[in-house]
Amino acid sequence: MKILSYNPGHDGAFAYVEDGRLVFSIEAEKDSRYRHSSLTVPDAFDALAEIQNVPDVLCRGGWWPGDLPHGQHTMADYRGSHRDQVVVSQRRLLGKTIDVFSSSHERSHILCAFGMSCLPKGTPCYVLIWEGVIGAFYEIDADLNVKKIGDAMQEPGHRYAMLYALADPTFDKINADYSRLSDAGKLMAIASFSKRSQASDEEDKIASFLMQDCQHLKPNQLEVLKDFRHYNVGLDDPEFRNFAGIFSDRLFDRFHRFATENLKKGMPLLISGGCGLNCDWNSKWKDSGFFADVFVPPVANDSGSAIGTAIDAQFHFTGNPKVTWDVYSGLQFSHNEAVDAACFDEWEPSTATVADMLASDLILGWANGRYEIGPRALGNRSILAEPFKASTRERLNVIKQREQFRPIAPVCLEEEAGKWFGCHLPSPFMLYTHRATTDVLAAVTHVNRTARLQTVSALTNRPLFDLLTAFKELTGYGVLCNTSLNFKSKGFINTMSDLSAYTMQHELDGFVVEGRIYMRKTSIGYQTYLSGGKRPLANC
Repeated sequence: MKILSYNPGHDGAFAYVEDGRLVFSIEAEKDSRYRHSSLTVPDAFDALAEIQNVPDVLCRGGWWPGDLPHGQHTMADYRGSHRDQVVVSQRRLLGKTIDVFSSSHERSHILCAFGMSCLPKGTPCYVLIWEGVIGAFYEIDADLNVKKIGDAMQEPGHRYAMLYALADPTFDKINADYSRLSDAGKLMAIASFSKRSQASDEEDKIASFLMQDCQHLKPNQLEVLKDFRHYNVGLDDPEFRNFAGIFSDRLFDRFHRFATENLKKGMPLLISGGCGLNCDWNSKWKDSGFFADVFVPPVANDSGSAIGTAIDAQFHFTGNPKVTWDVYSGLQFSHNEAVDAACFDEWEPSTATVADMLASDLILGWANGRYEIGPRALGNRSILAEPFKASTRERLNVIKQREQFRPIAPVCLEEEAGKWFGCHLPSPFMLYTHRATTDVLAAVTHVNRTARLQTVSALTNRPLFDLLTAFKELTGYGVLCNTSLNFKSKGFINTMSDLSAYTMQHELDGFVVEGRIYMRKTSIGYQTYLSGGKRPLANC
């Protein structure tokens, strides 16, 4: 069965599943489009270019009723977890009568998490959805019936981001209808700066206000806190940073308390929704010991909604709720133009040369194969650098035009993860924090000594594995800085023209595409490297 599915909201995506295998997921924000974008007509043509035949089923994920065009009553809504709420009809597409399937956005999260997990069909488990709107637990039985256990809290992602908005003087607290989608991730970074665990009386009132039981907390309601110390105080304020960690723990504790009071200990937990990208919280769930296992898909945010709806359709029509998948299921890199020889030296492919350049303090873009699904760069659309100097982290944040409080993640050989980060199981999707065991890796160690780790083996990403191995031979450490290759506020770069422009504008030292090395001639670091007697094998 061939299933083409799309998510109509922000973090828009097309997903294609054929006979139980995820063939691709094309995300609207990728290819240097704005973060959290909805789908466009070009995205539809990209999806159609990747499939060979007319699909048997076309799926549309549920969304808010008010956002649907008039008359589209055959589409599901945002909420709803039961299978009897799915909507099925038929239509003609390219001369063929096909089934049209729609189920709720809520179910897309649930089925995405279950379908992508390693749990066999028929395994009872719990699901936690916590995102901008939904904050609830569910139970899945052996027949994949979904029972909602209850809401732990309304709008956990929105309420979390609202604390960032409270302190940020640039946030429009009067006219905004919702928090900014990027603020929750930034608050996660700030929370790591916290040095105390007790809230002041005023902070207790702020926490109670943000976590109050109401359907929607509007940003203009923050005005009631305008006389409080943290209002518009700025994001560098140390006392606000202390409170960010306290509030982060308090929000997690509310969900953890709900779980221990309402769930049975010892069952697996699946996590979906944008809060599933909070590595600190994921680690807390794993470390709690309450669940037999914890799984978070790399597309926990709405970018996985199209996949979840496709899995739901497959389950509806075939009874199979499982898919095989690869995190590198985006589009191939586009060589849309030649690299300008006036600006770049071209070197012959050599993993050893790239490792030597990185060990010599050069910072390189790295593009290989298909791009990663989900928002995390996992070694196919990355910026790579040596992991040893705090100044490297600072330079990377300047290159990416972002705040200096933002950490840089390490990518590490799986076999070395235990030695340097106390991580003894594979962690291939950068979804958990681990504590650094050495002071040597300053560029990838956050202020609280944690690191948002990705592990790599020869099976998960061979080119990156080979590079890490070569870097280890030179330095003794199979670890590199890994941050996403993207313009500010946009998704991953996916064309040679954008990569060349980014390298020139943001002063990368060079970039590597499918093994071929291109070095920016005006880079001082690169010219210093050449002064040591190194020369391109081919200078085109």
